[in-house]
Amino acid sequence: MPEDAATPTVTPTTSTTATDRPADLVEVVSGVDVIICCGSGGVGKTTTAAALGREAARLGRSVVVVTIDPARRLADALGLVDGLSSEPQRVPNAPGELWAMMLDADEMFRSVIAEHAGDAEQADRILANRFARSLSGSLSGTQEYMATEALYRLHDDDRFDLVVVDTPPSRQALDFLEAPGVLTRFLDHRVFRLLMMPTRRGLKVINTAAQPVLRAIGRVVGSDVLADAVAFFQAFSGMEAGFRDRASAVDELLRASSTAFVLVASPRPDTVTEAVWFAEQLERHRLAVAATIINRAQPVFGPGTLADACAGRDAAGDDVALAAAWEQLIEARRTAEAEAAEIEPLVAVASGAVSVIVPLMAADVHDAAGLDAVGAALMGSAGMSTDPVGR
Repeated sequence: MPEDAATPTVTPTTSTTATDRPADLVEVVSGVDVIICCGSGGVGKTTTAAALGREAARLGRSVVVVTIDPARRLADALGLVDGLSSEPQRVPNAPGELWAMMLDADEMFRSVIAEHAGDAEQADRILANRFARSLSGSLSGTQEYMATEALYRLHDDDRFDLVVVDTPPSRQALDFLEAPGVLTRFLDHRVFRLLMMPTRRGLKVINTAAQPVLRAIGRVVGSDVLADAVAFFQAFSGMEAGFRDRASAVDELLRASSTAFVLVASPRPDTVTEAVWFAEQLERHRLAVAATIINRAQPVFGPGTLADACAGRDAAGDDVALAAAWEQLIEARRTAEAEAAEIEPLVAVASGAVSVIVPLMAADVHDAAGLDAVGAALMGSAGMSTDPVGR
């Protein structure tokens, strides 16, 4: 930022003291069990997740990177030519133990039902239900809940000591964070409890007390769908406690000090605005931002200020080539200062977090070499300052 710009005073989003805050991303990836990468679309979030995974593996950790985003970018960047599957697979030629997978919500739904059902017959009855078959693909929040289930299972897997989650864009990522609470509230809802009554008396209650509700629902979704839904929820009987306990455990995991939220943005007003909004939502949920990463920033090409570059151009005199070189540097410094002003609101709202600037690369990141270059900038081993104008 310009030298005369004042750094705003902001209350940190958590009660963490300055001495407790991680000094850099090396400390973050070395000291937590879960890293959740959040941010709007198109800011390099997937690349960041993959690069963090590689760097953590390089540090000796057993890492699994999981994406909720069905795009192929993570597989391509990691060199998995056959794409990602719903099971963790070892990444070839990684600098350590690195695994990757993509969420398959439908498959996870089947697995969750099988785990919580009283027996195989109950699981088969639920999964054969037409309403159940539509849940994993169409009901709002189902995919997000299945993502939290995948996170919980990977965290519990002895093969891994770090899980890196690449979330979808911010608004959907918030659904991911809220999924455990949404499920718990749903299980406690009066209509759900009525639908769950499996006895003949329960069916009578449904036909009387719940009839207006069911009639209204039936007009919207159709009587056949409603009948399937009632049959599904009654077949679900006895599984509520398992789902409620798991939702509580996932919520505890998301709130644990061993879980770090990494907010990714680029130096553009729209992505910074989105990142600030998401940081505020995390604060509302009593969650902290561990690190902010600004991707694709203007490289500053060494130390010095805009004034220094202007002085160098003036000193070039009649040397046209040298003056032109200084002009290019001046333009770079101007861009960097403008970007510093753009990201200031994010730096302010996440003032207790590690802040890292990743420069714009010469080419798109699509392979291990590109990920390693990003990783070097993230971990501070590429000489990249967290001050975008290199003061």
